[in-house]
This record gives sequence, C-alpha cells and structure tokens, in this order.
Amino acid sequence: MPQTSSLAARTTATRTDAARPGLRGVLRACLAGFAALWSSAAFAAEPESCPRLISWGTPRIQYASAQAEQVRLDFVGHASFVIETAGGVRVATDYNDYVKAPPPLDAITMNKAHSTHFTNYPDPSIKHVLRGWNPDGGDVTHDVRVGDMRIRNVQTNIRDWSRGTDYLGNSIFVFESGQICIAHLGHLHHELTPEHIRQLGQIDVLLVPVDGSYTLDIDGMMNVIDKIGPRVIVPMHYFNRSTLESFLGRVSARWDVERRDQPSLLLVRDALPVKTKVIVLPGR
Repeated sequence: MPQTSSLAARTTATRTDAARPGLRGVLRACLAGFAALWSSAAFAAEPESCPRLISWGTPRIQYASAQAEQVRLDFVGHASFVIETAGGVRVATDYNDYVKAPPPLDAITMNKAHSTHFTNYPDPSIKHVLRGWNPDGGDVTHDVRVGDMRIRNVQTNIRDWSRGTDYLGNSIFVFESGQICIAHLGHLHHELTPEHIRQLGQIDVLLVPVDGSYTLDIDGMMNVIDKIGPRVIVPMHYFNRSTLESFLGRVSARWDVERRDQPSLLLVRDALPVKTKVIVLPGR
C-alpha cells in the first residue's frame, strides 16, 4: 500500500485542481488502511490470557534458573492461599475472618458460598478487594494488574440455601505472574462449559476443592480437572484427613502424588512437572 500511495501522489501532482478531490479520497483511504493495520497490530500485541507457551506434545526439561521469575504459594488453610510474586506483590484467596491470611496484602479475592470464604470487614489497608459476585446481582468482571501480577475472574453459579441456583454467585480467580497461571476454583458447584475453559486459558496450577459434598462431587471435580489440564493440582477445602485421603485415593491411580512437610510451594515455569502432579500442602 505505501508504494501505491507514493505512485498515486506522483501521478496526481500534475493534474488540475479539479482532480484534487480524487487525490484527497485516495489519501483518506490510505490513512484509513494504515489505521486499520495499526489497530490490528496493537490487538495482536495484547497478551493472551494464560497462553499455551509450551507444546503439550513435547516433554520439557526440568531445571531451576536463578534468573527465572518465581511465584510462591502458601497454603493458609481451608480455601485460603497467599500468592507472592517475584516483585513482592501479595494476594490472598478466599479472604475471611476465620482462617486469616497474614498481612501485608496488596489484594484479596472472595467468594460468598459461606462465611469462611469472605468477610464484610476486610483490612482497610488492602487496596484491591475483589468479590467474586456482584452484591447487586448480575455479573461482575475483574481484570486488574497489581504490580507484576494480573488478576481476573471467570464466573460460575452456586446452589443457594433453598437448593436453587444462585446464578453468577461464584468466581474462579486466575492469577498470572512470572509466566505462570494459577486458578482458584472457589466454591465450585457444577462442571465447566467449553466457554468457561476458553476464558480460563491454559492453567498451570489448579487449586481444587476436594470435599466432594459442599462443592462439586469427586466425579464432577475429576472431569473439571481433566478439561482444564493443569500441570500441578493442589487440594484444598477438605474438613478432615479422611476426606483428603478419599480424593487422593481416586487421583493416585492417574497422577503422582507428592506430600510436602511445609505449606509453601515455590513455582518456576521451567521447573513445572512435565506430567500432571498432585502436591499436598499441610494446612488447616
């Protein structure tokens, strides 16, 4: 297109004034074309949400680089984790008054199924308070950047206390930092649609409620895990050892299970397992 515009300019330079409106039309068309190209380039430059950075069909070499961006995951208990980025941003999931995430915190996410998943009185020093539901009803969309972390949500439904459906009452929150995507399923009550999976993108680490009753049953949760296809599964939201062991008994036939002594997990993209692994962190 630039060569055509230049040639058109040279050709029309010798034309009379009566022909100049045609030149203006050509220039306007060229400018519109450049604007469209610029817009397309800008759109293409937008980062893909949790992109599939590594081909699923090619095994990856596992190594830890001292220069790699690291993300730390601490299991506080129940459904609460603290995610800390290489830049020092600290975010707590399912922030509540019963299982307290330690300060300082830059952002918190909450869901409303039970009071152990939210609070009406968050610490006023927390700058970003992200509720997974709209208190006025309807949808709610979060897509915020806090330092070197991006936080966004994908809404799902929950059961209400009369066994009906509270539409858009829960959110799966996705945390992106250091080329790692972590998804917290929240108080998930149903299986996911293809549109949910598309919105999530490629998830590396999946935080999964495994109680099998208050949230989705184990069969349904296994289907959810299969559809998402994470590299690391971290169980949460279990009320006793037998509940946890029941889940682990199901998944151990398919995936390796690793039990940690400490409630912390240091995540580096290049060191993620090639095959899906379940990592159990101690918590209450």
